Amino acid sequence: MTGRFISFEGGEGSGKSTQARLLAERLRAAGHEVVLTREPGGTPGAEAIRGLLVNGDPQRWLPWTEACLVNAARADHVARVIAPALGRDAWVICDRFVDSTRAYQGAGKGISDADLCDLHRKSCDDLWPDLTLVMALPAAVGLARATERAGGEGRFEAHDAEFHARVTGFFAGLARAEPLRCHDVDAGRDVASIAADIAALVLP
Repeated sequence: MTGRFISFEGGEGSGKSTQARLLAERLRAAGHEVVLTREPGGTPGAEAIRGLLVNGDPQRWLPWTEACLVNAARADHVARVIAPALGRDAWVICDRFVDSTRAYQGAGKGISDADLCDLHRKSCDDLWPDLTLVMALPAAVGLARATERAGGEGRFEAHDAEFHARVTGFFAGLARAEPLRCHDVDAGRDVASIAADIAALVLP
């Protein structure tokens, strides 16, 4: 079986990282090579850019500045990690990818989806996941979960409720808009139940 590129998407506190890790573990147990990665990040350069994006005041960057930083990190990530892994038939599981840019800098901050998709095409040779799992959870629930987490990287969480509502609204419509690639996953349940549903979607 050849590899696949799977992304996990959703708002703050939706459980993406946990489910990405569990899926990677399941696939490795089945004998597959798996690259588990994240965005922004995944390479030393992209991780440095991540620090600029996820820390500091919510108004630190203008929307287009933010979009360019995200795509600069993604270009490095795709060229150095994702594309080579797919080229050797590994599975790639990524915690966030282009749909987060469309949600956060697009729906959240007003850049048109067409412009962001064009920027993605130019930056990353129009690479899209084979499957995108959208963790569906109300914004208020996710933010409450995120607030309970220890650690920093709270810049996006500090944006106002209206921003998070727009982001969540974009994710809520993604599976309807692009059903061949995107699937909703009810993220309001226990971790094991969510993981079982994801495994049923991914594994034969």
